[in-house]
Amino acid sequence: MVLSRFWLVIFISSIFFIVFGLFSSQYYSIDYVLNGQQGEPLLIGEKYLNELPQFVQDSVQKKEDKTFVLNKNEADADTTYVYNKQTVKIYSGKQKADGLLPMTKSSLFDLILPLIAYLAFFCGIMELLIISGASERLAKKLSPLFAKVFPSIPKNHESISYMTLNFSANFLGLDSAATPFGLKAMQSLQELNPDKDKASDAQIMFMCLHAAGLTLIPTSIIGYRAAENAANPADVMLPCIITSFIGTIAAFILVGIKQKINFKSASLLAALMGVIGAIVGLLFYVNSLDLIGKNYFTSNLSGLLLILIIGGTLIFSFVQEKKFVDQKTTIFDTFVAGANNGLKTGVTIFPYVMGMLVAISLFRNSGLFEIIANGISFLFAHLGVAKEITDSLPVAMLRPFSSGGSRGFMIDAMKQFGPDSLTGRLSCIFQCSAETTFYVIAVYFGSINVKNTRYTLGMMLLVDLICVITAIFVASWFF
Repeated sequence: MVLSRFWLVIFISSIFFIVFGLFSSQYYSIDYVLNGQQGEPLLIGEKYLNELPQFVQDSVQKKEDKTFVLNKNEADADTTYVYNKQTVKIYSGKQKADGLLPMTKSSLFDLILPLIAYLAFFCGIMELLIISGASERLAKKLSPLFAKVFPSIPKNHESISYMTLNFSANFLGLDSAATPFGLKAMQSLQELNPDKDKASDAQIMFMCLHAAGLTLIPTSIIGYRAAENAANPADVMLPCIITSFIGTIAAFILVGIKQKINFKSASLLAALMGVIGAIVGLLFYVNSLDLIGKNYFTSNLSGLLLILIIGGTLIFSFVQEKKFVDQKTTIFDTFVAGANNGLKTGVTIFPYVMGMLVAISLFRNSGLFEIIANGISFLFAHLGVAKEITDSLPVAMLRPFSSGGSRGFMIDAMKQFGPDSLTGRLSCIFQCSAETTFYVIAVYFGSINVKNTRYTLGMMLLVDLICVITAIFVASWFF
């Protein structure tokens, strides 16, 4: 219900703002809102040639392509004059996001189809885990711990193994694998849900822990920093780990208080200390490496572990082939059956993803997001917050809405202020330690047709805020 109303508010307010801007002459044309592509120049006016300054007239007419670019400066938006059939079209600035119609298309071809491919493969692997009995064994080992965090889940339930794989994939920065594991976990938890239209406590806890995004190897962030020639691309790794870990603990405590979980359990405290010890040990090892060693370790660890998971599943399935025979199937046919379920899941979630992305497209192109972001930055600046921090806030504010949009802001911050500036580094930590909240809720709950998400959205946004505040303190401390 909350997500639905939020979606409607974004849509209606953006449309109102666009129409108001057109009739108040703030926009010359709103065609870009419907048909424009991200990064394209924006049409801001059209005049007859003789209405332009003489030097512009001369410059346009001299050009073979009848196009003149004024004030070409990478730090500012160019003004481009294009002469065609007696009039000159004037362009300035760039479009923030794809228009409504291109967004509907790209949500299918650039997002859903690749996601369906990932879902098909990993759902096939997960079906092997089920039939071979590997998921049952993993669930048995982890049941004592998960019983404390998810008291409503029966002992040895298969959802435990799926959630473990999802957390592990997130921990290693394997986004392509994390989503299929997470969707399978939600489907499994839905089987236990007595009210199929309302999110269960276990689903809410899982979603909020997922939102914190505890990450050990922020591979993509390191890659972007390396591309921008950072002195040490991996220097944000430790701040990312600390920030996401604090966010995860905050999510567990906040949701745990709401769900009245017993925090005094010895096994729960022991598991928590074990995770902290493992993280600290890995950090000590990584910090002992030189720059080349760090790059080699961070670029290979996650990929190697994913290959080991896939290889281990196949080998275990081969060893347990008799179980497949008992089910009157083969290992390959089981994989195909699981992949087919992944395809069906992808088709189910497409409308939810498209609806959310189109709303975000209107929100950004209307200019509302920019006004809100500038207003918050202005407020923070007058509260005495350093300019290096306020310059990085757009990444944090856009991250819950759009991973691609916030990534664009992050790259722009590194280009404009430098990858080794506080702004550049803090933008990277924001990108790494928060989740695309609205997209994740749409995908995960959409896959199981849950209409009432209860307090999930508010709790996930609160966790995002905690991650942002933590990132500011951690970045200021480290850099």
